[in-house]
Amino acid sequence: MKRATMIGFVLLAATAWGTVVASTPDVVEEGATATEPADRVTRPDSAAVPTVGGCAVFPADNPWNQDISTLPLHPRSDQIIAKIQSIGGDNLHPDFGENPKYGIPYVVVDADQLSVPITYDAYGDESDPGPFPIPLDARVEGVPGATSGDRHVIAVQRETCELFELFAARQTSAGWTAASGARFDLGSNTLRPLGWTSADAAGLPILPGLVRYDEVAAGEINHAIRVTMSQTQRGYILPATHFASSSTDPDLPPMGLRLRLRADADLTRLSGQALVIAEAMQRYGLIVADNGSNWFFQGSHDPGWDDDNLNQLKDIPGSSFEVVDTGPVRS
Repeated sequence: MKRATMIGFVLLAATAWGTVVASTPDVVEEGATATEPADRVTRPDSAAVPTVGGCAVFPADNPWNQDISTLPLHPRSDQIIAKIQSIGGDNLHPDFGENPKYGIPYVVVDADQLSVPITYDAYGDESDPGPFPIPLDARVEGVPGATSGDRHVIAVQRETCELFELFAARQTSAGWTAASGARFDLGSNTLRPLGWTSADAAGLPILPGLVRYDEVAAGEINHAIRVTMSQTQRGYILPATHFASSSTDPDLPPMGLRLRLRADADLTRLSGQALVIAEAMQRYGLIVADNGSNWFFQGSHDPGWDDDNLNQLKDIPGSSFEVVDTGPVRS
């Protein structure tokens, strides 16, 4: 995760991590009145909510799980896509595959999993305090033993249906040290306080945006997909709550920007895993969640991935996407 120095971020809460609620199309700060129109499209009743470890990954009306295929275009869609492409946009790139060095791992633990201390050494004032039920042998993102990189660690707890995520994590003798960390109630649409980060630069959870092998093998992805961009704007669109840039260029993508593979994109040359993923990009889209290489989207670590098949997606240019209007940019 690449983070920039935060300049004048908005902090609406300093104690509880759940003070901003997104259970309706327009998120309203406590004590405020919604003034923006409710124009999001709800999921059809037939659509299945994603699940991990027997837990629904957020309610059906959560932004991650919303069908955006008919939402209106952002008024600056053309300009934003052109800007991304002008700064090394290129084509889609799956940031996961057969190589175990790639992909973001996660672990599912039982309700009686031992909780261990979490020590923060960078963004503790915007992190949720431990202890977290993350096993000391949980797999860390990246090359085993590496001391650089994002080094995310993710755990989902059965029964309680809570999600725990760490950024730049290092195992200690009794727990974990990390740059930042967050816990999410998977049964709630509650967001982090505005201005707060998470284990991701955008203040978003990571797990809901991962392409997972089990869902692709089943033939359908029912959620948006996490994507990175090399340059971002000083602002965020809910459900993101944090920015990582000082640029005010309106054509740079803010955190939380929703991108959709155009309906007229030719998918007839795709097959297998690549086709399932591309269809999800048309229906649920991508959410900008971090600074990184343009159009790199993330998936779980799994030996079932087929690189030859996934590589079909590398032929889809960023210009095949459009920007969806899901709300104003906040800073």
